[in-house]
Amino acid sequence: MSETSGRWEGRLVAVVIWLIPMVVVVCGAQRWLPPLASEHGAGIDQVLIYLLVTVGGLLVLGHLALGYSLWRFSGQPRVTHRLASPRQERKWALIPNLLMTILGEGGVLVLGLPVWAKFYAASPPDDAVPVEITGEQFAWNVHYPGQDGVFGRTVATLISLNNALGLDPDDPGARDDVVLVNELFLPVNRPARVRLRSKDTLHSFFLPYQRVKQDAVPGMTIELWFVPTETGSYEIACTELCGFGHYQMRGLLQVLSEPEFESRMRELPPFR
Repeated sequence: MSETSGRWEGRLVAVVIWLIPMVVVVCGAQRWLPPLASEHGAGIDQVLIYLLVTVGGLLVLGHLALGYSLWRFSGQPRVTHRLASPRQERKWALIPNLLMTILGEGGVLVLGLPVWAKFYAASPPDDAVPVEITGEQFAWNVHYPGQDGVFGRTVATLISLNNALGLDPDDPGARDDVVLVNELFLPVNRPARVRLRSKDTLHSFFLPYQRVKQDAVPGMTIELWFVPTETGSYEIACTELCGFGHYQMRGLLQVLSEPEFESRMRELPPFR
């Protein structure tokens, strides 16, 4: 291959290398998140956008540098041999690591910790709606404490097809509890306190519009809370492969106005 043809081939490849991040940036700049319907979701969206911008910027810089090298040095008659000094090696090993640490960890911690603290660490307000959600193959069991605000006692030996959570019928606290399958009702602009569990294997409770995603782990009770801000019907999905019927483990979240929510709770039949 002649020096001239090698140079033009290298420059053609350089142009392709420069075009790749442009296509990625154009595609990434599109709106791909579903409309936001929760209070804390704006912080999560901010973290995701930050990651897209920083990682996309690094991708562009890397492709620019690679493309420049191909454009500038392709087609040379011989390979030049230059050894970096120990000082240069240390400098160019340290700078990228510091840059990636600051961008990747620093930014995420600054933007993400306040969202994490509110979502998990902070106590929900006193008027939060308590609800237990228990995943099983392949359904979501939704448990409200009823008018007394007390969750009834559950006993594993009482679990059956007609009593999916094993509620004790002799417990006074269980008699007015409400148990639903794949249906979750919440009032708009009021906190919801969720106690998440699993009966069998690992599941993942996902509300894409509310930016809620949390694994349900067998043997653990994981608490979180959030505030839905838009009325409507939304999908409840399981995003952890949990068996052959994983694809059909779907529920429905209905966010209602406060009067509609109270009316619906009164209409639902109690456990006993």
